[in-house]
Amino acid sequence: MSVLAIDVHGLTKRFGRKVAVDGVDIAVPEGQVWGFLGPNGSGKTTTIRMLCGLLKPDAGEGACLGHDVLREPDAIKRQVGYMTQRFSFWEDLSIRENLEFVARVYAIPDRRAKVDATLERLGLKARQNQLAGELSGGWKQRLALAACMLHNPRLLLLDEPTAGVDPQARREFWEEIHRLSQTGLTVLVSTHYMDEAERCDRIVYINLGRIIARGTVADVIRQSGLLTFTLQGRDVRQYLPQLEGRPGIEHIAFFGAALHVSGHDRLALESAVAPLREGKDIAVREEAPSLEDVFIHLQGQVKAQ
Repeated sequence: MSVLAIDVHGLTKRFGRKVAVDGVDIAVPEGQVWGFLGPNGSGKTTTIRMLCGLLKPDAGEGACLGHDVLREPDAIKRQVGYMTQRFSFWEDLSIRENLEFVARVYAIPDRRAKVDATLERLGLKARQNQLAGELSGGWKQRLALAACMLHNPRLLLLDEPTAGVDPQARREFWEEIHRLSQTGLTVLVSTHYMDEAERCDRIVYINLGRIIARGTVADVIRQSGLLTFTLQGRDVRQYLPQLEGRPGIEHIAFFGAALHVSGHDRLALESAVAPLREGKDIAVREEAPSLEDVFIHLQGQVKAQ
């Protein structure tokens, strides 16, 4: 049986009359990479801050790395690497100076050797004397990850770490995350990018403070019961007004050059797209819904409640 790095039940947090997190249950096995998804304001950051000991839950119970989330927040903090949404290091200090400061905060023994090893491991050695304020988004991200790893955490909590970072830097970041997970490190990462979610062992979708869906990507797509027809061809966008509001169509979205038409009633969907099958310039196919189709559907469900 897998050992759980995170095992919490009923986590709840209120700010005044607003319920930011409402009875969240999460059980993450050690060494896995989990994706935490949801729109802005859904409760992702608040949940992460409760897990790492920065916020005390108003209700709920459980453990993070074997320590009680209510009674042992300081013990959790010492074993967690938390990467915030915003770059939070000193821009007038160099990469090395920032890491040396963090090493002193954690009272890491043999700090110089540890910083040297971290610079080498994350490809920062050649830039170690560059001011943090002069770094691009990708290099700032790498510095933040290096700082998170200095004290050898057992769990990484990453809050939208790749926001505003170019695709190559995002790819390199995820390659590093999976290398770290292979050493036994557990990772929970919040993201808005569907391609990043698909790199995770499991995903959790949260909205309005409640978990709406969870499982592997394949599980979440299957559990949605969603059906999708794709329309591809010249000027396919012109057919949007013709399809909007037709029975059976729950949402329509563009993906590249294709129009995705989704819903749960197969006969109604087929009837809605049937007239377009007659056009020589339009190819209509039923395909498996994408993860993004499913999340658009889930978000729409929450709004309708």
